[in-house]
Amino acid sequence: MIEIDGSYGEGGGQILRTSIALSSVCGKAVTIRNIRANRRTPGLSAQHLEAVRGVAILTDAEVKGLALGSTEVFFAPNEIKSGEYRLDIGTAGSIPLLLQCLMPAAMYADGPVCLEIKGGTDVRWSPSIDYMRHVMLPTIAKMGYDAQIDIIKRGYYPRGGGMVKAVIRPSTKLKGVALEPPREIEIKGISHCSRLPEHVAVRQAKSARSVLTKEGYDVQISIEASTTGESTGSGITLWCDGIGGCAIGERGKPAEAVGREATKSLLIGLKCGEAIDAHLSDQLIPYMALANGECSFTTRTLTPHTKTNIWVTRQFFDVQFDVREDKLVRITKK
Repeated sequence: MIEIDGSYGEGGGQILRTSIALSSVCGKAVTIRNIRANRRTPGLSAQHLEAVRGVAILTDAEVKGLALGSTEVFFAPNEIKSGEYRLDIGTAGSIPLLLQCLMPAAMYADGPVCLEIKGGTDVRWSPSIDYMRHVMLPTIAKMGYDAQIDIIKRGYYPRGGGMVKAVIRPSTKLKGVALEPPREIEIKGISHCSRLPEHVAVRQAKSARSVLTKEGYDVQISIEASTTGESTGSGITLWCDGIGGCAIGERGKPAEAVGREATKSLLIGLKCGEAIDAHLSDQLIPYMALANGECSFTTRTLTPHTKTNIWVTRQFFDVQFDVREDKLVRITKK
């Protein structure tokens, strides 16, 4: 059995998600202690609870400690099963973060895994669902990962109520890739709002487009405005190959400020010449470990999340990551 200290490094929920995912892939039981020890409210939240429960259903796992606020979980997986699964976080907890836990395991099923997930699609402290669809998925598709994510309805904080359908097909032979900066800059985006006037999404897009145009970039931003659903909120996601930027609307925050905020991370990445952004770098580490052959990428900074995910991944697999820091950080899995 593998034992993981959840207080290591950044000490957040990522340690739990990666540990459960890789435990399922390698078929080894794991105990995670001190879960989210470095957070204001330690232990399992609703989102973490449903992520572990989802992978447990997928793998018919034996689980102990699965309760809100629990700081220790035992997880012993069995065979990963294909099929249709419905998961409900029950709050505005992040659907993208839940998918981070499920996706590495689901690709090893004997057939397609079809997921219907309710929760938050566009919430703070998480990649947006559009980031998952247009930055994360296209990047791991280069390695051979085969999945599709569709948004049925959006969910914002605090009500949640969003719904996503994902289909993950068997992808047991990922290949190593050397990710390079985009040769052609083609920026796209989605600006959205729900149960708000359409001009909110339009103003977000107009503001983002103005910033990017002044920097010399062309951009195509689509507008999505819904009058139905359970949640009220807005947001915008911009992307170019493996680099993205997201911003979420908040009460009292002008739509123009939301649009400008989304451009910041994107512009930093494009100007520094990185292959993938700092938020994607930690998410790629488990897939690099599972791929056959050498994998590499450059990013602008080595984040605590990336350092932590390298450490967690090496607890499950005998892999080496070469990290070289210069003007850019280059990470290579040998």
